[in-house]
Amino acid sequence: MSTKPDPATLPCSPLEETAGLKYFPRMLGKIRLHAAGKLWEDLHANLGKGSDGACVAFLHVDYDEMKARVLQGGTDQEILEWCQLKGRPLNDTDKLVWNYYILKLGINDHITPILAKRKADGGLGDRDDIQTITHYIDVDEGRLP
Repeated sequence: MSTKPDPATLPCSPLEETAGLKYFPRMLGKIRLHAAGKLWEDLHANLGKGSDGACVAFLHVDYDEMKARVLQGGTDQEILEWCQLKGRPLNDTDKLVWNYYILKLGINDHITPILAKRKADGGLGDRDDIQTITHYIDVDEGRLP
């Protein structure tokens, strides 16, 4: 974390949902804030990458195409419906699998070293309670202590 972010520059928590799909509203919020010139600078480097990239891959849509659709306007629900038409429809099991993935990201997986580095860089290296990237994000962005 470079500096404490202004809440107006932050998207919602990765735990927020659209139609039962976690993280999706955060990704769209980052796109909208960035387009408005308001997105917290620390989040710029991972636009379309990391969890954004995983989410669009899961939906089978291209990030740049989805970004263009977001910037045309519409609700998160409308954009998710567009993603399902453009990519693939999601059933309840698909959403369960994605939500489990996003909730557990950082626990003994490919993100574990990244999480450890982010915690150390942000002065949170001693926080054993932060075991997932979603928890780290909410702490880093000031939603959780």
